[in-house]
Amino acid sequence: MAILGDILHSRVALSNIYALKMLGANVKLCAPKSLIPKNIDSLGVTISDDLMYVLNWCDAVNVLRVQNERMDINYFPSNREYNQNFGINKQTLEKLRKKIVILHPGPINRGVEISSEVADSDNTIILDQVENGVAIRMAIIFLLGSQIKISA
Repeated sequence: MAILGDILHSRVALSNIYALKMLGANVKLCAPKSLIPKNIDSLGVTISDDLMYVLNWCDAVNVLRVQNERMDINYFPSNREYNQNFGINKQTLEKLRKKIVILHPGPINRGVEISSEVADSDNTIILDQVENGVAIRMAIIFLLGSQIKISA
């Protein structure tokens, strides 16, 4: 599994890393060096800034939103440059040796981390991911608010 994008500012990235590693998955992170947290490799992940290498390696990639609102400095020159080096578009997918599954927790910065054409394609399970996330959060809130005891 690959995780691509703004790993530094993402809560999704860290929780996914913990869960995926617990399940025995190999996890590779891909982002500009400025968006990789210090010492994150201590969690047993590998890091690369080579998008094509990572996409050819993985079976699935979770693309993370560039969180401009959390950036107090410029972590990369521009959204255009980010898209050129780390964005996924139709041409990127056509260069891959195999079909991969694309996830994104939303919301999407279309044209920055992922093109609209890819986001709306058969390669993605983004809408399923978002829908299932809502159901899971509803179930957790229900269990936390009720007196139901769950045995392991």
